[in-house]
Amino acid sequence: TLITPPLSSSALDGITRKSILSFSKSLKIKSKIREITKEELKKADEVFLTGTAAEITPVIKIESKKIGVGKVGKITTQVMNTYSEIVMNNNKKFSKWLTNVY
Repeated sequence: TLITPPLSSSALDGITRKSILSFSKSLKIKSKIREITKEELKKADEVFLTGTAAEITPVIKIESKKIGVGKVGKITTQVMNTYSEIVMNNNKKFSKWLTNVY
C-alpha cells in the first residue's frame, strides 16, 4: 500500500504525486492518504519521495536506520519505471496525459 500524507500536512499538491496516486491503481497497488510518523517511515519496507524536478526519489536510509534491506524496493522500482514510461510516451494507456509540443 502506498501511503502519502494529506495536503493539510504541507505535502504539495503536485503533478507527480497526483500521477502516482492515479496510475498506481492500474498496477494493482492500493493507496491511502493519511498522516505518517517518522517512526512509521523507519519501519517501512520501502520509502520514496516525489517532486516535479526529482520525479521519484527512493529513500534507503533515514538517519542511521536502513529502510527495508537498504536498496530500492520492488514497488518503488515498479512506480519509477511506470512513471518513466508514461512521461516518455512509452505507455499508450496514459498517452492522453501528454501534450505534443512542436
